[in-house]
This record gives sequence, C-alpha cells and structure tokens, in this order.
Amino acid sequence: MSRSLLLPVNTICKDAAGVAGNIFAFGLFVSPIPTFRRIARNRSTESFSGLPYIYALLNCLVTLWYGTPLVSYNNIMVTTVNSIGAAFQLVYIILFITYTDKRKKVRMFGLLMVDIVLFLVIVVGSLEISDFTIRRMVVGFLSCAALISMFASPLFVINLVIQTRSVEFMPFYLSLSTFLMSASFLAYGILNNDPFVYVPNGAGTVLGIVQLGLYSYYKRTSAEESREPLIVSYG
Repeated sequence: MSRSLLLPVNTICKDAAGVAGNIFAFGLFVSPIPTFRRIARNRSTESFSGLPYIYALLNCLVTLWYGTPLVSYNNIMVTTVNSIGAAFQLVYIILFITYTDKRKKVRMFGLLMVDIVLFLVIVVGSLEISDFTIRRMVVGFLSCAALISMFASPLFVINLVIQTRSVEFMPFYLSLSTFLMSASFLAYGILNNDPFVYVPNGAGTVLGIVQLGLYSYYKRTSAEESREPLIVSYG
C-alpha cells in the first residue's frame, strides 16, 4: 500500500478514535448529575466536596489550550472534549456555590477565580514563547501533569475497594467510561504521534483495566459469599 493511501487511513482511524473518546467522555461528564439533583432537591451541598470540580475545570482548561492550533498540531478532538468538559465543570461549580453555605461560597468562588487566573497566566505566558516547539512542550507538560493528577482519584477508590472488599464506591459504568475514554485517546495520541496525549491516557487506560478487574473480582466474591448457607444456632 502506498504512503498516499496510508495517510488517509491513519487520519480516519485517528478521527474515529477521537470521536469515540468524546462520546465516552460525555458519560463521565454527566455522572455527577444525580449528585446535583440531590443537592438541588435538598437545597444543600451537605457533606459533598466541590474541590473535584475545581481540579477538573483547571485540567480541562489547560488541556483545551494544549489542543488548540496555537499550541499543537491536529488536536481538534482534544479541544472539543475539554471544551465540553470545562462547560460541565463550570455549571457544577456554579450550582455548588448556589446551594452551599456562605463560608463555602466564598471559598469556592475564590478557588474558581484562582482557576481562571492560572489559566490566563498559562495562555498569556505560553503565547510569549515565540518558538512553537518550545511552547508546545511547555503547555504539553502542564497538560500531561494535569491529566495524570486527575488519575489520582481512582487510586484512592481502588485502595478503598481493596480495604473494604466492596465495589459500592466504584460504580461499574463510571469505571467502564473511564477505561473506554482513556483507551480511545490513547489510540488517538498514538495515531497523532503525540506523547502529551498518549502518555497520560495510557496511564488512565491501565487504571481503568485495574478498576474493571477489581470490580469483577470483588463483585464475584460478594455474590459467592451471599450464596453461602446461613449457619443457624439452636441454643
């Protein structure tokens, strides 16, 4: 097969992986909706934390910026998925601020401003770098670090599952969506020859496999234990 035919096939496969990643990511973005339905119904954030949405917003903004043509080549799918993600996180943060108590309102609003200022500093600072390759590397490392840090949350969940021997705190569809999204963008990054995309998503794919494996093991173990006959004491 000639090189001229290989290039369109590579582009089609890359775009297909990117579209799939966007679709699977949507499943992750909508996963907090039940939580915010409860918050809106009770008109209180109760003991829920707003920090994950603050971290997720900054992650989406930095990675969105990396995906733009001003920073990297042919990464439109990275831009679209993180634009959607940033919009969702912003809505969640606004809802959290609306229903939380006054002390947390001030704190959350302050953290939101920190996110925006940091993002603007990264954008303006990177545009000051005239060399496109260096600019891509700087923003790429920041994006990669932000993505990998987001995978710290599943590590805590994995540890909790092992300690409690229960999958109660690790919903199956959330773990599946994480794996499918990471695997899709792993393929996208490889096909686009972009280590700043495939390295963090490679880590996400491995974590997704571990989560699904743990879910299968502990779900089966739990089911087997529930089938064991009860020992009745006649005393």
